[in-house]
Amino acid sequence: MFMRLGMNDFGMTPTAGMRVTIGAIFLLPIIFWKGHTTTLVANWKKVFFIGILNSALPFVCISFALQTLGTSLLSVLNATVPLFGALVAWVWLKDRPNSQRILGLSIGFLGITMLAWNKVGIQAPENQVKFATAVLSGICACISYGISASYTRKYLTGLPSLVTATGSQIGASLCLLPFTYWLWPIQSPSWSAWIAVLFLGIVCSGIAYMLFFRLIETIGPARALTVTFAVPVFASFYGVVFLDEHISAWMLMCAGIIICGTALSAGLFSLKK
Repeated sequence: MFMRLGMNDFGMTPTAGMRVTIGAIFLLPIIFWKGHTTTLVANWKKVFFIGILNSALPFVCISFALQTLGTSLLSVLNATVPLFGALVAWVWLKDRPNSQRILGLSIGFLGITMLAWNKVGIQAPENQVKFATAVLSGICACISYGISASYTRKYLTGLPSLVTATGSQIGASLCLLPFTYWLWPIQSPSWSAWIAVLFLGIVCSGIAYMLFFRLIETIGPARALTVTFAVPVFASFYGVVFLDEHISAWMLMCAGIIICGTALSAGLFSLKK
């Protein structure tokens, strides 16, 4: 919701750039205070790169998708992050899923296909390509999150979560800086847009990523990614209440299929007694 509010004035890429820059500025004093500066410098290449995978690229993709998709629909797509995380871990880390996880992955992708196919089908012909491109952009963000989780598990295990969170936001900021400058809006953004990007940077990036990387460190990437299950609930509520969005029965059904498949693939429950 806050990304959509920021995009109204800042535009797609500057919103993403401001989000990670504010996140980095918020986290830097904390890392100095905690005495992790040396660790950050020693691992700067790895943590900067994870910022591109886990922040810069997905934030731009999500911003692009939000220009066409509502927050509710995009949040449902975002709930597929654990599915792609499992697939990436399977291919990259040789973390082969069992039969239950494969069934869950299949159910989840069925839900994605049903949701996207129905939404594309109800669009006017001239809007179908635009809508499909937005859906693919949202899925690209989910794939990027999945890759970053496996990368974190493989190369950043043992690093303090504060170091990973701070370095990732600095890396994402440097990556998006030239694009943010180049695409900066001619008209000055409103106060509401500034409040939106400040909230995005401090709460949704700074604080949230400290917690997220701590989760990866303590319970592993597969379980940590399941936090995305909560996103459709809150995003749909905010979209309906504050942005006058509409939630259809088909969306709810597809969301249920996706979440059940993802929960099954993530091992949150078992079919075996």
